[in-house]
Amino acid sequence: MTVFAAACLLLAAAAVGFAVWSRVRAARTLRRLEQMLQAAEDETLLEQQFDESRLSALESRMRHYLTGHAVTGVRVRQEKARIQSLISDVSHQLRTPVANLVLYTQLLAERPLPADARPLADALAGQAEKLRFLTDVLVKTSRMEAGLLQLHPAAGPVLPAIRKAAAPVLPKLEARGMALILPETDAEAVFDAKWTAEALENLLDNAAKYAPAGSAVTVSVCAYELFCRIDVADCGPGIPEAEQSRIFQRFYRSPSVAEQEGVGIGLFLAREIAEAQGGYLKVASRAGEGSTFSLFLPRDARGAAP
Repeated sequence: MTVFAAACLLLAAAAVGFAVWSRVRAARTLRRLEQMLQAAEDETLLEQQFDESRLSALESRMRHYLTGHAVTGVRVRQEKARIQSLISDVSHQLRTPVANLVLYTQLLAERPLPADARPLADALAGQAEKLRFLTDVLVKTSRMEAGLLQLHPAAGPVLPAIRKAAAPVLPKLEARGMALILPETDAEAVFDAKWTAEALENLLDNAAKYAPAGSAVTVSVCAYELFCRIDVADCGPGIPEAEQSRIFQRFYRSPSVAEQEGVGIGLFLAREIAEAQGGYLKVASRAGEGSTFSLFLPRDARGAAP
């Protein structure tokens, strides 16, 4: 019985030892997998960091997968950067010939033309202006995405930026018999005045294009504790709920307005500007009931993007 008891104790001790060893080994494997995942997230994963002779088959497969994933991610970012650079370069090179085209069409319009040539000259001028607008927006967007254009948010009143944005849009509104209602407010926020005016101009320009003639576009301001909200409301056709998540995509245009003027990049640029300075852009709309675009700007410098 003594020998048998001793053998049982030895077996029990061996079982306990094996269980402890298994737990330690499993914990070590989990730690190493966690290190791999962290290294992959930090983009610091290297083949030589992990000794394959000490890894389990799972660790080895995980290492190869994460290494390949990291390499693929780097290649995708590099390709995206090259595409952005190409768009910026091409757009920049187009600016001079497009500007000359706009100038020559303006000079042509000032000359006496045959009656049947006037509509052609007007159409040419309109297309040249559209091309100029698209080129300018592509340059701004690509440079912003590439980090070449830096925003400089600073505390200040929002009303001057609203008035600056409204000035170039007002003639379009008046030409369609539309009214523009601006607020009287002393609300302040932390924002880049130039680029915020650009974003608001895009919102107002959309309202001028899509709202019915004779209607009104209303700009209002509401100051909260953390954000200042600028609303641009119109009485236009509204936006179906199914499309509201897509209208901020680059070049997206609703099929319902496909025949109207526009290239589908103004809202994309406005959202990029908002997010680049710690704010955001949202829309509230129902089909047939108009739309309200709300630009939120941080009121605290700590909430603004650097």
